[in-house]
Amino acid sequence: MKFRIKSVAFFAVLAGLIGAAIYVTVLRPSGPQVFDTPGFGQMTAQELSGDSYKIVPEMLSTIYRAFEETDETVIYDKLAQVSARDALETLYLERAGAMMGGGLADADQTLHAMELISLSSEPSGTTISMNVKWHVLGTVGHAEHLHVRGNTYAANLTVEPIDGAWRMTRFDLTDVDRADAGTIVGTE
Repeated sequence: MKFRIKSVAFFAVLAGLIGAAIYVTVLRPSGPQVFDTPGFGQMTAQELSGDSYKIVPEMLSTIYRAFEETDETVIYDKLAQVSARDALETLYLERAGAMMGGGLADADQTLHAMELISLSSEPSGTTISMNVKWHVLGTVGHAEHLHVRGNTYAANLTVEPIDGAWRMTRFDLTDVDRADAGTIVGTE
């Protein structure tokens, strides 16, 4: 009889543990998921979407700072701080193409200012779709001279959690306006 009581108690404890595990992993009500947002802490998709007017300029600035570099590893690592998947590939290959075709062998691309012109942001679960338009002012060097550039860009962005942090996963440039391209400045 003693053996039987112990085995019943064992199975009761085991059933309780299984029930608790099911509750924790399946049935427990959970709040919105939060992910790291570089420079802004943990955020839900709703919070990131609501504060996107602050976060997107920081993400774009990180991309421009990566483009100021010439070491491939540093460029890639900086881009990976704010992008992943298709966006990382698109941005990295864009920079590699500029270096091959335009003589950008030295650190001769500098962002001086950036202004967000418009932004719409729509969260859906943990995916945020954005339409963004911004203006940048900077210098770009070619051989013996620098161009002062004031370009306006528009892009469709997708931001999703990757490895616990918000990253751009799509970066589709939809418009480039170089009407305010600036003037050539000699470097000699």
